[in-house]
Order: sequence, then structure tokens, then C-alpha cells
Amino acid sequence: MNIVLDTFVLVAAVRSRRGASQQLLRRLPSPQFTPALSVALYMEWQAVLTRPEHLPPGMDAGRMLGFLRYLAAVAHLQDVHYLWRPFLRDPGDDMVLECAVASGSRYIVTYNLKDFRRAGELGVKAITPADFLQLPELSP
Repeated sequence: MNIVLDTFVLVAAVRSRRGASQQLLRRLPSPQFTPALSVALYMEWQAVLTRPEHLPPGMDAGRMLGFLRYLAAVAHLQDVHYLWRPFLRDPGDDMVLECAVASGSRYIVTYNLKDFRRAGELGVKAITPADFLQLPELSP
């Protein structure tokens, strides 16, 4: 199944080794789910995660870019040919939704459930990392 990872799920994963976001990333690559990624979303990942305030202690921007290249390598690169803008309350979230719709993703994994409420109208469910990891499809 394809999923889309919201940027701040990655931020949470690099900030805490014990959180659900980190657990989700540790499962990659996974036979049960594949992150879908558009060029626009990848560019946002790079812009946000290489900011000094988001770099974990001891990690520089170059090493973070290596981590993001790994994520891109295990992801499904999705072209987006149709834009749904404006659709969501926060215009910055529209590219996440567009990637999800174009890739046929069932879930957008995010902490921002409120802003993705309308995603259900397009057949995509917003879900937290912890709830995603509890899905029956991910049971061993």
C-alpha cells in the first residue's frame, strides 16, 4: 500500500528515537507499505529538514541530505499531473494531498489531522504515525 509522509513526521522522527515516527521509518523498506513521493514534497523535505533547528545534534545538512536520498530511494516517485489547489485549509498541505491522490495512497501519515480533514473527500485518510502502526495490515 502507498502512503504519504507529511514533512513533520520526518522532523519528529529525527528528534526522537522513541516516537512512532521513528518506529515507522525504521520499518523501511517495508513489504507492507511504500512511501509515495513527489518532487514538490521532496523539495519541502529538503528545505525543512536541513534547517539548523531541525538537525539532530552531531548531524550536518550534508548527512541529512544523505538520509533524505535514502528515503527517496525506497519511495515510489509519483508524478502529479492534476493539481487540487486550493482544496485544504493550509495551501502548503495541498501538495501532500496531490501526491496522495496521484499515487493512490490510502493514508497521509501526519500529526496535522485537522488540516487534512477534507482529504477523505478524495479517498485518502489522514492518520497519525501511532495509529498507522496499529493498522491490522501492518501486523506481522
